[in-house]
Amino acid sequence: MSAHKLSVLEKVGFGSGDMAVNVVMSSMMLIITFFYTDVFGLHPADLGMLLLSVRLVDAITDPLMGVITDKYTTRWGRYRPYFLIMAIPFGIAVFLTFSTPDWDYNSKLVWAYATYILVTVMFTVVTIPYISIIGVLTDCPKERLSANGYRLFFAKVAAFLVTIIVPMLAEYWGGDDIASGYQFAMGLMAAMASLLFIFCFFTTTERVAYKVESKTFIQQVKLLLRNDQWLILCAICVVGTIGYVIRGSVAAYYAKYYLGGNAAMLSAFLSTGVAAAIIAMVASTWITKRYCKLKLFRYSQLAVGVLSVVMYFAVQPGDVMLAFILYFALSFVVDLHAPIFWSIISESVDYGTQKTGQRVSGLAFGGISFAQKAGMGLAGFIVGLLLTYFNYQADQEQSAFTLTGIALMLSIIPGVFHTLMGLLMFKYKITNQKYEQIKNDLATRSETDIETAPPSIKTDGSAPSAII
Repeated sequence: MSAHKLSVLEKVGFGSGDMAVNVVMSSMMLIITFFYTDVFGLHPADLGMLLLSVRLVDAITDPLMGVITDKYTTRWGRYRPYFLIMAIPFGIAVFLTFSTPDWDYNSKLVWAYATYILVTVMFTVVTIPYISIIGVLTDCPKERLSANGYRLFFAKVAAFLVTIIVPMLAEYWGGDDIASGYQFAMGLMAAMASLLFIFCFFTTTERVAYKVESKTFIQQVKLLLRNDQWLILCAICVVGTIGYVIRGSVAAYYAKYYLGGNAAMLSAFLSTGVAAAIIAMVASTWITKRYCKLKLFRYSQLAVGVLSVVMYFAVQPGDVMLAFILYFALSFVVDLHAPIFWSIISESVDYGTQKTGQRVSGLAFGGISFAQKAGMGLAGFIVGLLLTYFNYQADQEQSAFTLTGIALMLSIIPGVFHTLMGLLMFKYKITNQKYEQIKNDLATRSETDIETAPPSIKTDGSAPSAII
């Protein structure tokens, strides 16, 4: 295979897809918990069960979507059509999720489950193709890393918009009816996401063709279980997501109750973390051009554990300035790993192809997506349990015990998960040099297959596929 260099426009188009995805992802990680307890009115224990139980749906839909993307292709490619077809349904699902009907508590709980399941399914349908497409845009590791830098930059821009604009617009548009304010504010974000998916469709090109062999679901699972490097990434994804979501979920509570802030401070605190993450995306791309990406991943996450302990002991209730400074530093270091992680998934897929002689791509990316959402579900469940344990009462003055719990949930508790994430990364062994060897080996095999293939097999190395 030849290395394909991506244009700036295509990298921006690729990044716009993740900006659309992160309208949902950022809301799930940063404001959905606060929305469900302080706006929608769910009890913390019910919230925890909701966020965990919906992950059972993902256990079915994520692998299924991975299999579908492996099985079917179109004249526009294997992954891109979903961005166009599902753009509008995706936006509608987001709007409904942040709609609060004026019903009794049990009926509202049913609505929360129904809309959260809907947005989760829509999220899966677009996200599995999206995280898979980088493997067919280019086969160059440096170009993939650069493209993921763009991707994660735009993802953090989406997070920035969700965290700073949504709370402010919700208060401005909603007035005394804050629920309607959130509905309209997130409706605006949903419309933006739909347009971004359409833009992503028209500015990207699938140009790397892989041979996708016909295998049953069980056969694919068995092959993935033999891919030790992919399994490591799954574990890292679950553990890291738990830490990230716990911190992100409690940040709004921390700003409102621990620092004693209003809606403006809540937005400012959340956006400070996102701004730091945006800078981290740029810094990570720059650093990895000069420094080993695996070392940066490992040691940045170990540093998160240290910074988390410092923040817990250094910041007291009401210490606004110090809290902002340390939260910025913590958020910056946390996200140094992100471009690296999302660029090496496709490397683990190629590693598995070399190791087993058979390629499993769609289910591999679907498995990573499920690992991420499993981590989100577990984190949501943990947040619900911890808020209940620390006697959190929505929209009331909190006790010293509750404030201590909120501080722990922002710092030390997620810091433990990030430290474990860094330690797990020492098990990942695919360096740039090793990946070049894998690419060369696969290219040699592909040339051999072309030379010996019967007329029914395409000469680009891909097998005939069904058209949808």
